[in-house]
Amino acid sequence: MIAVLTGGTGGAKFVQGLSHVLPPEALVLIVNTGDDLVWWGLRVSPDLDSIAYALAGMLSRERGWGVDGDTFQCRDAMALLGEPAWFQLGDRDIATHLVRTRLLNEGHTLTEATRQIVRGLEVRSTVLPMSDAKVETRVLTDQGELSFQEYFVRERFRPSVEAVRFAGAESAQPAPGVLEAIRSADVVLIAPSNPITSIGPILAVPGIVDALRETATPVVAVSPIVGNAAVSGPAGNLMRAQGLSVSIGGVAQAYHDFLDALLVAPEDAAAAGEQEIEARVHAANILMRGDEDKAALAREALDAARSIKRRASVARV
Repeated sequence: MIAVLTGGTGGAKFVQGLSHVLPPEALVLIVNTGDDLVWWGLRVSPDLDSIAYALAGMLSRERGWGVDGDTFQCRDAMALLGEPAWFQLGDRDIATHLVRTRLLNEGHTLTEATRQIVRGLEVRSTVLPMSDAKVETRVLTDQGELSFQEYFVRERFRPSVEAVRFAGAESAQPAPGVLEAIRSADVVLIAPSNPITSIGPILAVPGIVDALRETATPVVAVSPIVGNAAVSGPAGNLMRAQGLSVSIGGVAQAYHDFLDALLVAPEDAAAAGEQEIEARVHAANILMRGDEDKAALAREALDAARSIKRRASVARV
């Protein structure tokens, strides 16, 4: 069983790669929900949906989010009625949010709602939210404090970032099955997701870092950084705001409590020794430009985990 901490477009691509090389039942995906929002009265979980769509073969290749080939007539109609339309929901995508909202209103947990949605999409992997509680990523900028979606989508991550916090995390609990998956997995992988706003909210939920630190299984991460820049998105700006260098050293520092190995771009591997990275560093093509790249990176991550023997007998304390 392979447990994966994931979120964002890089996380969805990596999960697609894993789905090409592993039986679907072997995957347990622990997914960021710090990006969740209520939009047009609907509860939207962008990362949960991207992972579900990726596993169902429905994820848009063009956009990296939403349903492939979706239309946006409802969005256009809402805009005509004077409703905000900067956050885009496709017409088929809306069905997912309608079902989730109804289930939550009926008293079901986010874990239960996710299970039903995943089952309806005929996904056989286990998809878990990081928590059933509300944890919201908040970005403090020179334009005030924004939700992550306001910062990322509405403002196109142009404001200068001063800090990031995860509102509600301190009182949240891991969703059922999350800690068990980390503790019982044969391998724990951290996708090449934004360390601050895709993986950071997961780690902010009490108990998850402890489980990662104490598990006897290897913990392997894939860097979302090449050189001194993010592969995509605002990860660099967010890392700087949290006091991390925009480098593989900064990624390793974000995960230093529990990390055993880090996959990095070949051009970064040679300089790894200069960045005082305690984890083992493995060179790999981390860019995932197509399905072959995704599958190859998944195999590299699993091979890196198999090369680690220390955790099999001694957990990090």
